[in-house]
Amino acid sequence: MKRFRWQILIVLLALAVIAALMLVQQPTTTLQPVASAQPASGGSYSEALVGTFGRLNPLLDYYNSVDRDVDRLIFSGLVRFDDLGIAQPDLAESWGISQDGLVYNFSIRPQATWHDGAPVTSEDVSFTAELLRDATIPVPEDIRTLWEQVEVNVLDDKTMQFRLPEPFAPFLDYLTFGVLPRHLLDSIPSADLLDAEFNLKPMGSGPFRFDTLLSENGQVNGVVLAAFDGYYGSRPFIDQVIFRYYPDSQAALSAYQQGEVLGISQVTADVLPQALKEQQFSLYTGRIPQLTLIYLNLDDPQLPFFQDASLRRALLMGLNRQWMADQVLGGQAILADGPIFPATWAYFDGIEHLSYDPEAALNAIKTAGYVLATEGSNVRSKDGVALSFELVYPGDATHTAMFEAIRRDWARLGVEVNPNPVSYEELIQDHLEPRAYQAALVELNLARSPDPDPYPFWDQAQVTGGQNYANWNDRQASEYLESARVSVDIGERTKAYRNFQVRFTQEMPALPLFYPVYSYAVNSQVQGVRMGPLLEPSDRFATLPTWYFLENVSPTLPVGETPTP
Repeated sequence: MKRFRWQILIVLLALAVIAALMLVQQPTTTLQPVASAQPASGGSYSEALVGTFGRLNPLLDYYNSVDRDVDRLIFSGLVRFDDLGIAQPDLAESWGISQDGLVYNFSIRPQATWHDGAPVTSEDVSFTAELLRDATIPVPEDIRTLWEQVEVNVLDDKTMQFRLPEPFAPFLDYLTFGVLPRHLLDSIPSADLLDAEFNLKPMGSGPFRFDTLLSENGQVNGVVLAAFDGYYGSRPFIDQVIFRYYPDSQAALSAYQQGEVLGISQVTADVLPQALKEQQFSLYTGRIPQLTLIYLNLDDPQLPFFQDASLRRALLMGLNRQWMADQVLGGQAILADGPIFPATWAYFDGIEHLSYDPEAALNAIKTAGYVLATEGSNVRSKDGVALSFELVYPGDATHTAMFEAIRRDWARLGVEVNPNPVSYEELIQDHLEPRAYQAALVELNLARSPDPDPYPFWDQAQVTGGQNYANWNDRQASEYLESARVSVDIGERTKAYRNFQVRFTQEMPALPLFYPVYSYAVNSQVQGVRMGPLLEPSDRFATLPTWYFLENVSPTLPVGETPTP
């Protein structure tokens, strides 16, 4: 018993020592404030643009992407689109659509002002829409045609109405145009607008205002913008944005390496390996609205095998698209499943994904009855018709390398493809539009079209005189497209597009290859940069008002603690 009591005493003493040590150490581990970093205003961001300065006017920038980059920050549209392709308020505070899809009512933000302090009004929007109808303004023909049919009614200073001749669900796409200030341009004849001084000293309502042009030897080589304190959204953290112009991506990268800029507008495949070696570079990649595909002329009587969906699917399964994306395109593409872009509201992830499977492709061709007719022959045939056709494609180095990969893959299946390299203009005008081709390697560029609207390329009504270059005359698919084009209910439209995508992958009227991606590089000292799928390259600036350099650091007490007086 005595020995046992001494053991208890020793244990108690040991516990007392441990407790004392814990009390001594505790304040240094649990009461130390944690730093909380918060963005702060200030700093200047500079970016290299590949291209040349033209005019800073959103109605004149359709054919100059670097002008659109700058205009994106200076001007605002009624609506903008998020990463999913869903319309969000911009200048418009709210809007409503009639059940028949013919009337769109808009309310403009009461706090929206021009950079000179004048209020943005419905008259400004109406004035800009009127210019879009004007034949002297170089806008795309489809945009002019639409605005010639839309009635624009100004209800008061902040409310307005658009009336359509027939339901057209993608109409919101056409309301992203940069609105121009009527009070500054109304007195200028539209024919003189191209040479107006306004294009060199623009005024908009966006998050940044024009400051000055930079020039050297009489040539504009840069543009300086300043944060607009009166912006209706949150004022940008960064005070100044400077754009500098360079002739190519290599020159832009060199400018970054020499400290002239902090970002590069696009990291193309030719400079990507160099850019990846820059330790302070942060690369951001987003899918762009472009689809590389192979059109098959489904209405060519000399090529009956193109009318067999199982053969068309076999041709796609026989292509090692991932190898082409990695080796030919430098990894700057993702595999495509169809004409509606992934990660958008209309995309159906449940569609069938056809992977590279040359064995399954060859079995499908054999099942369809195509055999090697003679010993030593490398081309399969059936009833005297050989699996042989011509592929027309743009004659540049990239598409030529792509053609060689396609020819190699299909040769393994007993399919012969013959080359016909042409200029892109010839491909469109001499081959696709007159349907004078057998197969064609092309790229559909759907930039500035957030709504998927596959109708122009796949509806049977577009076979003659339209852009249904594949001659796909499928009533079931057309019904889905026509329904989605007129409905204002996004749920109904989503269902229609889901059904269309399922039908497309079943029939495979053309062979989808890739969705190209856009790579953008910014120095890592710039914080808050985020880039998702792009509707056009200038969308990389969608979050620029939230970018920042500096941080306010304030002590934050641990949970459960209170500050000491």
